[in-house]
Amino acid sequence: MVKGKIKYLLLLAAAYLIVSCGKNVVYTDSHTMQGKTWRLRDIPVFKVPVTDTINSNNIYLVLRTGSSYPYRNIFLFVTTFSPERKSITDTLEYNIADERGNWYGKGFGDIHELKLPYKRNVFFPVSGEYQISVQHGMRIEDLKGVYDLGLRVEKTNK
Repeated sequence: MVKGKIKYLLLLAAAYLIVSCGKNVVYTDSHTMQGKTWRLRDIPVFKVPVTDTINSNNIYLVLRTGSSYPYRNIFLFVTTFSPERKSITDTLEYNIADERGNWYGKGFGDIHELKLPYKRNVFFPVSGEYQISVQHGMRIEDLKGVYDLGLRVEKTNK
């Protein structure tokens, strides 16, 4: 019975990867949290190589949490550094569950995944490596129940 569940999970993961790998994806990466806990000092940095300065992009954060995540929302500090080392920081709040504790997004078992829109129709003004760092802004240092955080950049459909 356990082997059947493992095969099913592997098949489901492979299907998810095939479906989620589209032509419009410019960049995707994720950072796994040690012990399923996002520590305040653990600041994922995503290095996005940009060569296209003509087409617009949508940028998403992908948050995977477990049922042990104790809140309905999450605050994030997102800082973007351009190749010229200019920076901008955004303070964001996302609701990840409703008032009754029902998780938004999709889930399987204990895992809940939510694709959070960060920026829409973004034009990168210069080519080079952009760095996007994300720090949680909750009032506790160790944020339990966070499995990983990802960043996804997609070309917009025009």
